[in-house]
Amino acid sequence: MPQEELEELEEDLEPAPPGDDAGDEEDDEEAADRRRPPLKRMIRRAKRRGRRRVRDALVRHAQAPPRDGGAVPPDGKVTILLVSAWGMGGTIRAALNMAGYLAQTHEVEIISWYRRREEPFFGAFPPGVKVTPLDDQRPGHAPRGLQGLLRKVLRKRGSVLAHPSDRLYSECSLWTDLQLVRKLRGGSGFLYGTRPALNLMLGELKPPGYVLIGLEQMHLHHHAKKLRKAMKRWYPNLDTLVALTEQDVASYDELLSGGVRLDRIPNTVRELGGRPADPDRKVVLAAGRLRAQKGFDYLVEAWGKVAHDFPDWHLRICGSGRLRDRLLAMIDEAGIASQVTLEGPAEDMGGTMAEASIFAMSSRFEGFPLILLEAMSKGMAVVSFDCPTGPADMIDDRVNGILVRPNRDPDAFAEGLRAMMADADLRRRCAAAAPATAHAYTMDAIGPQWEALLGELAAARSSR
Repeated sequence: MPQEELEELEEDLEPAPPGDDAGDEEDDEEAADRRRPPLKRMIRRAKRRGRRRVRDALVRHAQAPPRDGGAVPPDGKVTILLVSAWGMGGTIRAALNMAGYLAQTHEVEIISWYRRREEPFFGAFPPGVKVTPLDDQRPGHAPRGLQGLLRKVLRKRGSVLAHPSDRLYSECSLWTDLQLVRKLRGGSGFLYGTRPALNLMLGELKPPGYVLIGLEQMHLHHHAKKLRKAMKRWYPNLDTLVALTEQDVASYDELLSGGVRLDRIPNTVRELGGRPADPDRKVVLAAGRLRAQKGFDYLVEAWGKVAHDFPDWHLRICGSGRLRDRLLAMIDEAGIASQVTLEGPAEDMGGTMAEASIFAMSSRFEGFPLILLEAMSKGMAVVSFDCPTGPADMIDDRVNGILVRPNRDPDAFAEGLRAMMADADLRRRCAAAAPATAHAYTMDAIGPQWEALLGELAAARSSR
Protein backbone atom coordinates (compact mmCIF):
# COMPACT_ATOMS: atom_id res chain seq x y z
CA MET A 1 0.00 0.00 0.00
CA PRO A 2 1.39 3.47 -0.82
CA GLN A 3 2.76 5.45 2.10
CA GLU A 4 0.41 8.35 1.38
CA GLU A 5 -2.65 6.14 1.92
CA LEU A 6 -1.37 5.03 5.31
CA GLU A 7 -0.77 8.60 6.29
CA GLU A 8 -4.40 9.49 5.70
CA LEU A 9 -5.26 7.56 8.88
CA GLU A 10 -2.96 9.61 11.11
CA GLU A 11 -4.04 12.70 13.01
CA ASP A 12 -3.04 15.98 11.36
CA LEU A 13 -3.66 19.67 11.61
CA GLU A 14 -6.29 19.73 8.91
CA PRO A 15 -10.00 19.92 9.74
CA ALA A 16 -11.71 16.64 10.48
CA PRO A 17 -13.93 15.28 7.72
CA PRO A 18 -17.56 16.37 7.75
CA GLY A 19 -20.34 13.93 8.40
CA ASP A 20 -23.51 13.20 10.35
CA ASP A 21 -23.52 11.62 13.77
CA ALA A 22 -26.92 10.37 14.81
CA GLY A 23 -26.06 10.41 18.48
CA ASP A 24 -24.11 13.43 19.67
CA GLU A 25 -24.84 16.03 17.03
CA GLU A 26 -28.62 15.88 16.83
CA ASP A 27 -29.05 19.44 18.09
CA ASP A 28 -26.70 20.75 15.37
CA GLU A 29 -28.51 18.74 12.71
CA GLU A 30 -31.93 19.93 13.81
CA ALA A 31 -30.76 23.54 13.60
CA ALA A 32 -29.37 22.91 10.11
CA ASP A 33 -32.59 21.16 9.06
CA ARG A 34 -34.64 24.21 9.86
CA ARG A 35 -32.75 26.09 7.15
CA ARG A 36 -33.45 23.46 4.47
CA PRO A 37 -36.45 23.20 2.13
CA PRO A 38 -39.23 20.99 3.58
CA LEU A 39 -38.70 18.04 1.20
CA LYS A 40 -34.98 17.85 1.84
CA ARG A 41 -35.66 18.16 5.54
CA MET A 42 -38.03 15.19 5.44
CA ILE A 43 -35.54 13.05 3.52
CA ARG A 44 -32.66 13.81 5.87
CA ARG A 45 -34.79 13.12 8.93
CA ALA A 46 -35.87 9.79 7.46
CA LYS A 47 -32.24 8.87 6.81
CA ARG A 48 -31.27 9.76 10.36
CA ARG A 49 -34.10 7.65 11.76
CA GLY A 50 -32.90 4.75 9.65
CA ARG A 51 -29.33 5.18 10.88
CA ARG A 52 -30.49 5.29 14.49
CA ARG A 53 -32.47 2.09 14.07
CA VAL A 54 -29.51 0.28 12.53
CA ARG A 55 -27.19 1.57 15.22
CA ASP A 56 -29.58 0.57 17.99
CA ALA A 57 -29.86 -2.93 16.49
CA LEU A 58 -26.06 -3.28 16.41
CA VAL A 59 -25.77 -2.10 20.01
CA ARG A 60 -28.40 -4.65 21.14
CA HIS A 61 -26.55 -7.38 19.24
CA ALA A 62 -23.24 -6.46 20.88
CA GLN A 63 -24.82 -6.50 24.34
CA ALA A 64 -25.77 -10.17 24.25
CA PRO A 65 -24.78 -11.97 27.48
CA PRO A 66 -21.24 -13.41 27.47
CA ARG A 67 -20.98 -17.09 26.67
CA ASP A 68 -18.82 -17.85 29.74
CA GLY A 69 -20.95 -15.98 32.27
CA GLY A 70 -18.95 -12.76 32.21
CA ALA A 71 -16.19 -13.45 34.72
CA VAL A 72 -12.92 -11.82 33.68
CA PRO A 73 -9.87 -13.40 35.36
CA PRO A 74 -6.58 -11.46 35.59
CA ASP A 75 -5.17 -13.67 32.83
CA GLY A 76 -8.27 -13.31 30.62
CA LYS A 77 -8.18 -12.83 26.87
CA VAL A 78 -6.92 -9.46 25.59
CA THR A 79 -8.53 -8.01 22.45
CA ILE A 80 -7.03 -4.86 20.90
CA LEU A 81 -8.88 -2.74 18.33
CA LEU A 82 -6.49 -1.14 15.83
CA VAL A 83 -6.88 0.73 12.55
CA SER A 84 -4.37 -1.35 10.60
CA ALA A 85 -2.05 -3.85 12.23
CA TRP A 86 -0.22 -4.11 8.90
CA GLY A 87 0.46 -0.36 8.64
CA MET A 88 3.02 2.04 10.08
CA GLY A 89 2.90 4.63 12.83
CA GLY A 90 3.59 5.07 16.51
CA THR A 91 0.18 3.84 17.69
CA ILE A 92 0.54 0.63 15.69
CA ARG A 93 4.09 0.05 16.89
CA ALA A 94 3.09 0.63 20.53
CA ALA A 95 0.09 -1.70 20.25
CA LEU A 96 2.22 -4.47 18.76
CA ASN A 97 4.80 -4.04 21.53
CA MET A 98 2.08 -4.32 24.18
CA ALA A 99 0.41 -7.28 22.44
CA GLY A 100 3.68 -9.17 22.28
CA TYR A 101 4.33 -8.67 25.97
CA LEU A 102 0.82 -9.62 27.09
CA ALA A 103 0.84 -12.71 24.85
CA GLN A 104 3.30 -14.27 27.29
CA THR A 105 0.50 -14.62 29.87
CA HIS A 106 -2.74 -14.00 27.94
CA GLU A 107 -4.53 -15.06 24.81
CA VAL A 108 -4.20 -11.95 22.60
CA GLU A 109 -6.06 -10.98 19.45
CA ILE A 110 -5.75 -7.77 17.46
CA ILE A 111 -8.82 -6.77 15.45
CA SER A 112 -7.65 -4.62 12.54
CA TRP A 113 -10.16 -2.46 10.66
CA TYR A 114 -8.60 -3.33 7.32
CA ARG A 115 -5.75 -5.12 5.62
CA ARG A 116 -4.14 -3.95 2.38
CA ARG A 117 -0.58 -5.18 2.67
CA GLU A 118 0.71 -8.71 2.23
CA GLU A 119 3.35 -8.27 4.93
CA PRO A 120 3.22 -6.09 8.07
CA PHE A 121 5.28 -2.90 7.85
CA PHE A 122 7.01 -3.69 11.17
CA GLY A 123 7.77 -7.30 10.25
CA ALA A 124 6.28 -10.50 11.59
CA PHE A 125 3.63 -10.11 14.26
CA PRO A 126 4.71 -10.98 17.82
CA PRO A 127 4.58 -14.69 18.70
CA GLY A 128 1.24 -15.76 20.10
CA VAL A 129 -0.69 -12.76 18.76
CA LYS A 130 -3.63 -13.49 16.47
CA VAL A 131 -4.51 -10.72 14.00
CA THR A 132 -7.92 -10.56 12.33
CA PRO A 133 -8.94 -7.93 9.74
CA LEU A 134 -12.56 -6.81 9.63
CA ASP A 135 -12.17 -5.92 5.94
CA ASP A 136 -9.47 -7.69 3.92
CA GLN A 137 -9.04 -5.34 0.97
CA ARG A 138 -6.24 -7.22 -0.79
CA PRO A 139 -7.06 -8.21 -4.37
CA GLY A 140 -8.51 -11.70 -4.51
CA HIS A 141 -9.36 -11.90 -0.81
CA ALA A 142 -12.96 -10.69 -0.82
CA PRO A 143 -15.52 -13.22 0.45
CA ARG A 144 -17.52 -15.06 -2.22
CA GLY A 145 -21.19 -15.78 -2.71
CA LEU A 146 -23.85 -14.16 -0.56
CA GLN A 147 -21.25 -12.94 1.93
CA GLY A 148 -19.36 -11.20 -0.85
CA LEU A 149 -22.54 -9.54 -2.12
CA LEU A 150 -23.41 -8.35 1.38
CA ARG A 151 -19.92 -6.90 1.79
CA LYS A 152 -20.18 -5.07 -1.51
CA VAL A 153 -23.47 -3.47 -0.51
CA LEU A 154 -22.58 -2.59 3.09
CA ARG A 155 -19.14 -1.16 2.25
CA LYS A 156 -20.98 1.59 0.32
CA ARG A 157 -22.87 2.59 3.44
CA GLY A 158 -21.24 4.86 6.01
CA SER A 159 -20.56 3.60 9.51
CA VAL A 160 -23.24 4.19 12.13
CA LEU A 161 -20.83 3.44 15.00
CA ALA A 162 -17.69 5.46 14.18
CA HIS A 163 -17.66 9.15 15.08
CA PRO A 164 -17.43 11.23 11.87
CA SER A 165 -14.96 13.71 13.38
CA ASP A 166 -12.32 11.01 13.76
CA ARG A 167 -10.11 10.40 10.74
CA LEU A 168 -10.81 6.70 11.04
CA TYR A 169 -14.34 7.41 9.82
CA SER A 170 -13.40 7.26 6.13
CA GLU A 171 -12.13 3.72 6.68
CA CYS A 172 -15.30 2.57 8.42
CA SER A 173 -18.49 1.31 6.84
CA LEU A 174 -21.63 -0.54 7.77
CA TRP A 175 -19.70 -3.69 6.81
CA THR A 176 -16.96 -3.06 9.40
CA ASP A 177 -19.66 -2.15 11.96
CA LEU A 178 -21.35 -5.50 11.40
CA GLN A 179 -18.10 -7.47 11.45
CA LEU A 180 -16.99 -5.82 14.69
CA VAL A 181 -20.24 -6.56 16.47
CA ARG A 182 -20.11 -10.16 15.29
CA LYS A 183 -16.59 -10.49 16.71
CA LEU A 184 -17.49 -9.01 20.08
CA ARG A 185 -20.93 -10.62 20.62
CA GLY A 186 -20.87 -13.06 23.53
CA GLY A 187 -17.15 -12.61 24.18
CA SER A 188 -15.29 -11.66 27.33
CA GLY A 189 -11.91 -10.45 28.56
CA PHE A 190 -10.08 -7.15 28.31
CA LEU A 191 -11.01 -4.98 25.33
CA TYR A 192 -8.76 -2.11 24.25
CA GLY A 193 -9.52 0.84 21.98
CA THR A 194 -6.53 2.71 20.57
CA ARG A 195 -7.95 6.00 19.29
CA PRO A 196 -11.02 8.19 20.01
CA ALA A 197 -13.40 6.61 17.48
CA LEU A 198 -12.64 3.14 18.83
CA ASN A 199 -12.87 4.21 22.47
CA LEU A 200 -16.22 5.85 21.75
CA MET A 201 -17.46 2.65 20.10
CA LEU A 202 -16.57 0.71 23.25
CA GLY A 203 -18.41 3.20 25.41
CA GLU A 204 -21.54 3.06 23.25
CA LEU A 205 -21.59 -0.69 22.51
CA LYS A 206 -20.63 -1.60 26.08
CA PRO A 207 -20.43 -5.37 25.47
CA PRO A 208 -21.11 -6.83 28.92
CA GLY A 209 -18.44 -9.52 29.01
CA TYR A 210 -15.51 -7.14 28.60
CA VAL A 211 -13.45 -4.87 30.79
CA LEU A 212 -13.25 -1.75 28.59
CA ILE A 213 -9.91 0.06 28.31
CA GLY A 214 -9.51 3.22 26.26
CA LEU A 215 -6.03 4.30 25.14
CA GLU A 216 -5.42 7.94 24.26
CA GLN A 217 -2.41 8.48 22.00
CA MET A 218 -2.76 12.25 21.50
CA HIS A 219 -3.19 15.20 23.82
CA LEU A 220 -6.79 16.21 24.45
CA HIS A 221 -6.84 19.62 22.79
CA HIS A 222 -5.68 18.20 19.49
CA HIS A 223 -9.04 16.45 19.15
CA ALA A 224 -11.94 18.18 17.41
CA LYS A 225 -14.56 19.86 19.59
CA LYS A 226 -17.23 17.35 18.54
CA LEU A 227 -14.98 14.47 19.56
CA ARG A 228 -14.41 16.02 22.97
CA LYS A 229 -18.17 16.43 23.37
CA ALA A 230 -18.69 12.76 22.54
CA MET A 231 -15.96 11.77 25.00
CA LYS A 232 -17.90 13.44 27.82
CA ARG A 233 -20.91 11.30 26.92
CA TRP A 234 -19.36 7.89 26.29
CA TYR A 235 -15.98 7.68 28.05
CA PRO A 236 -17.61 7.28 31.50
CA ASN A 237 -18.76 3.84 30.30
CA LEU A 238 -15.11 2.72 30.09
CA ASP A 239 -13.51 0.88 33.00
CA THR A 240 -10.42 3.04 32.59
CA LEU A 241 -8.89 5.57 30.23
CA VAL A 242 -5.12 5.25 29.88
CA ALA A 243 -3.16 8.34 28.85
CA LEU A 244 0.53 8.69 28.05
CA THR A 245 1.56 11.57 30.32
CA GLU A 246 0.49 13.12 33.62
CA GLN A 247 -0.41 16.27 31.68
CA ASP A 248 -2.84 14.21 29.59
CA VAL A 249 -4.31 12.57 32.70
CA ALA A 250 -5.03 15.99 34.20
CA SER A 251 -6.63 17.26 30.97
CA TYR A 252 -8.94 14.26 30.58
CA ASP A 253 -9.84 14.31 34.26
CA GLU A 254 -10.98 17.92 33.90
CA LEU A 255 -12.97 17.14 30.74
CA LEU A 256 -14.67 14.11 32.27
CA SER A 257 -15.21 15.66 35.72
CA GLY A 258 -13.81 12.60 37.44
CA GLY A 259 -16.38 10.35 35.77
CA VAL A 260 -13.96 7.59 34.76
CA ARG A 261 -10.86 5.98 36.21
CA LEU A 262 -7.68 7.41 34.67
CA ASP A 263 -4.28 5.76 34.49
CA ARG A 264 -0.97 6.87 33.05
CA ILE A 265 1.11 4.26 31.20
CA PRO A 266 3.53 5.48 28.52
CA ASN A 267 4.23 3.73 25.27
CA THR A 268 7.32 1.56 24.96
CA VAL A 269 10.41 1.75 22.81
CA ARG A 270 11.38 -1.25 20.70
CA GLU A 271 14.86 -2.74 20.41
CA LEU A 272 16.34 -1.46 17.15
CA GLY A 273 19.52 -3.49 17.23
CA GLY A 274 22.78 -2.70 15.49
CA ARG A 275 25.60 -0.46 16.62
CA PRO A 276 25.06 2.79 18.53
CA ALA A 277 25.11 6.20 16.90
CA ASP A 278 28.47 7.85 16.28
CA PRO A 279 28.73 11.20 18.13
CA ASP A 280 31.46 12.30 15.74
CA ARG A 281 29.37 11.90 12.59
CA LYS A 282 28.42 15.32 11.26
CA VAL A 283 24.91 14.24 10.32
CA VAL A 284 21.60 15.44 11.74
CA LEU A 285 18.72 12.98 11.24
CA ALA A 286 14.98 13.60 11.27
CA ALA A 287 12.23 11.10 10.47
CA GLY A 288 8.45 11.01 10.12
CA ARG A 289 5.57 11.64 7.77
CA LEU A 290 5.99 14.73 5.62
CA ARG A 291 2.86 16.28 7.04
CA ALA A 292 2.19 19.52 8.89
CA GLN A 293 2.20 17.86 12.32
CA LYS A 294 5.87 16.93 12.08
CA GLY A 295 7.01 20.51 11.52
CA PHE A 296 9.67 19.79 8.91
CA ASP A 297 9.03 23.28 7.52
CA TYR A 298 10.36 24.63 10.83
CA LEU A 299 13.34 22.28 10.62
CA VAL A 300 14.24 23.33 7.08
CA GLU A 301 13.92 27.00 8.01
CA ALA A 302 16.11 26.44 11.08
CA TRP A 303 18.69 24.51 9.04
CA GLY A 304 18.87 27.41 6.62
CA LYS A 305 20.00 29.62 9.53
CA VAL A 306 22.90 27.34 10.57
CA ALA A 307 23.95 25.41 7.45
CA HIS A 308 26.38 27.99 6.11
CA ASP A 309 28.21 28.10 9.46
CA PHE A 310 28.60 24.30 9.42
CA PRO A 311 29.42 23.48 5.78
CA ASP A 312 30.62 19.96 6.63
CA TRP A 313 27.32 18.98 8.30
CA HIS A 314 24.39 17.33 6.51
CA LEU A 315 20.66 17.04 7.31
CA ARG A 316 18.83 13.83 6.38
CA ILE A 317 15.03 13.73 6.53
CA CYS A 318 13.50 10.25 6.21
CA GLY A 319 9.83 10.04 5.30
CA SER A 320 7.28 10.60 2.57
CA GLY A 321 4.07 12.53 2.23
CA ARG A 322 2.18 15.36 0.65
CA LEU A 323 4.55 18.15 1.76
CA ARG A 324 7.57 16.77 -0.08
CA ASP A 325 7.38 19.24 -2.99
CA ARG A 326 6.86 22.18 -0.65
CA LEU A 327 9.88 21.17 1.45
CA LEU A 328 12.03 20.75 -1.68
CA ALA A 329 11.03 24.26 -2.77
CA MET A 330 11.99 25.63 0.66
CA ILE A 331 15.35 23.89 0.47
CA ASP A 332 16.08 25.28 -2.99
CA GLU A 333 14.97 28.78 -2.02
CA ALA A 334 17.28 28.74 1.02
CA GLY A 335 20.22 27.57 -1.10
CA ILE A 336 20.94 24.55 1.13
CA ALA A 337 20.21 21.70 -1.31
CA SER A 338 23.82 20.43 -1.05
CA GLN A 339 23.40 19.95 2.72
CA VAL A 340 19.90 18.43 2.89
CA THR A 341 18.62 15.07 1.69
CA LEU A 342 14.91 14.20 1.55
CA GLU A 343 14.74 10.42 1.61
CA GLY A 344 11.93 7.89 1.75
CA PRO A 345 10.99 6.04 4.95
CA ALA A 346 13.98 4.21 6.42
CA GLU A 347 13.64 0.44 6.12
CA ASP A 348 16.32 -0.03 8.79
CA MET A 349 15.87 2.82 11.24
CA GLY A 350 18.46 1.43 13.61
CA GLY A 351 21.08 1.35 10.87
CA THR A 352 20.12 4.83 9.70
CA MET A 353 20.43 6.22 13.22
CA ALA A 354 23.86 4.63 13.61
CA GLU A 355 25.10 6.82 10.74
CA ALA A 356 24.19 10.12 12.46
CA SER A 357 25.00 11.88 15.71
CA ILE A 358 22.03 14.23 16.29
CA PHE A 359 18.32 13.54 16.03
CA ALA A 360 16.07 16.57 15.41
CA MET A 361 12.34 16.57 16.22
CA SER A 362 10.52 19.73 15.14
CA SER A 363 6.91 18.58 15.62
CA ARG A 364 4.06 20.97 16.25
CA PHE A 365 2.51 18.38 18.56
CA GLU A 366 2.87 14.72 19.46
CA GLY A 367 1.20 12.15 21.64
CA PHE A 368 4.24 10.34 22.99
CA PRO A 369 6.96 10.34 20.30
CA LEU A 370 8.47 6.86 20.18
CA ILE A 371 10.87 7.93 17.44
CA LEU A 372 12.52 10.29 19.95
CA LEU A 373 12.95 7.46 22.46
CA GLU A 374 14.32 5.21 19.72
CA ALA A 375 16.92 7.85 18.86
CA MET A 376 17.88 8.11 22.54
CA SER A 377 18.13 4.33 22.80
CA LYS A 378 20.73 4.43 20.02
CA GLY A 379 22.80 7.02 21.90
CA MET A 380 21.88 9.99 19.71
CA ALA A 381 22.08 13.56 20.98
CA VAL A 382 18.52 14.83 20.53
CA VAL A 383 17.21 18.33 19.85
CA SER A 384 13.44 18.69 20.17
CA PHE A 385 10.78 21.34 20.48
CA ASP A 386 9.02 21.30 23.83
CA CYS A 387 5.79 20.52 22.01
CA PRO A 388 2.68 19.00 23.55
CA THR A 389 3.10 16.24 24.63
CA GLY A 390 5.98 13.90 25.44
CA PRO A 391 9.38 15.55 24.85
CA ALA A 392 9.41 17.27 28.26
CA ASP A 393 8.83 13.86 29.89
CA MET A 394 11.92 12.48 28.17
CA ILE A 395 14.46 15.30 27.90
CA ASP A 396 16.37 16.88 30.77
CA ASP A 397 17.67 20.00 29.03
CA ARG A 398 21.41 19.94 28.37
CA VAL A 399 21.72 16.64 30.26
CA ASN A 400 20.40 14.05 27.79
CA GLY A 401 19.37 16.40 24.98
CA ILE A 402 18.22 19.92 24.21
CA LEU A 403 14.61 20.93 24.80
CA VAL A 404 13.81 23.94 22.61
CA ARG A 405 11.49 26.68 23.84
CA PRO A 406 9.33 28.30 22.66
CA ASN A 407 7.63 25.69 20.52
CA ARG A 408 7.19 26.40 16.78
CA ASP A 409 10.05 28.96 16.73
CA PRO A 410 12.56 28.23 13.94
CA ASP A 411 15.04 30.74 15.39
CA ALA A 412 15.01 28.95 18.74
CA PHE A 413 15.34 25.59 17.03
CA ALA A 414 18.29 26.86 15.01
CA GLU A 415 20.01 27.88 18.25
CA GLY A 416 19.39 24.41 19.69
CA LEU A 417 20.94 22.80 16.62
CA ARG A 418 23.83 25.25 16.69
CA ALA A 419 24.60 24.49 20.33
CA MET A 420 24.64 20.72 19.77
CA MET A 421 26.59 20.86 16.50
CA ALA A 422 29.24 23.27 17.77
CA ASP A 423 29.95 21.59 21.12
CA ALA A 424 31.34 18.08 20.73
CA ASP A 425 31.56 17.61 24.51
CA LEU A 426 27.87 18.51 24.97
CA ARG A 427 26.99 16.15 22.13
CA ARG A 428 28.90 13.27 23.73
CA ARG A 429 27.47 13.91 27.21
CA CYS A 430 23.89 13.95 25.93
CA ALA A 431 24.51 10.88 23.77
CA ALA A 432 25.95 8.98 26.73
CA ALA A 433 23.02 9.87 29.02
CA ALA A 434 20.25 9.19 26.49
CA PRO A 435 20.13 5.35 26.55
CA ALA A 436 19.34 5.28 30.29
CA THR A 437 16.29 7.47 29.63
CA ALA A 438 15.12 5.19 26.84
CA HIS A 439 15.60 2.10 29.03
CA ALA A 440 12.93 3.41 31.42
CA TYR A 441 10.45 3.04 28.53
CA THR A 442 11.30 -0.50 27.44
CA MET A 443 8.66 -3.19 27.69
CA ASP A 444 10.60 -4.80 30.54
CA ALA A 445 10.04 -1.60 32.51
CA ILE A 446 6.50 -0.74 31.37
CA GLY A 447 4.98 -4.18 30.78
CA PRO A 448 4.47 -4.99 34.49
CA GLN A 449 2.37 -1.84 34.80
CA TRP A 450 -0.06 -3.30 32.25
CA GLU A 451 -0.24 -6.62 34.10
CA ALA A 452 -0.87 -4.81 37.38
CA LEU A 453 -3.62 -2.71 35.82
CA LEU A 454 -5.38 -5.74 34.34
CA GLY A 455 -5.26 -7.43 37.74
CA GLU A 456 -6.84 -4.39 39.39
CA LEU A 457 -9.56 -4.11 36.77
CA ALA A 458 -10.37 -7.83 36.98
CA ALA A 459 -10.66 -7.56 40.77
CA ALA A 460 -12.92 -4.52 40.45
CA ARG A 461 -15.15 -6.41 37.99
CA SER A 462 -15.46 -9.44 40.28
CA SER A 463 -16.46 -7.27 43.24
CA ARG A 464 -19.45 -5.70 41.44
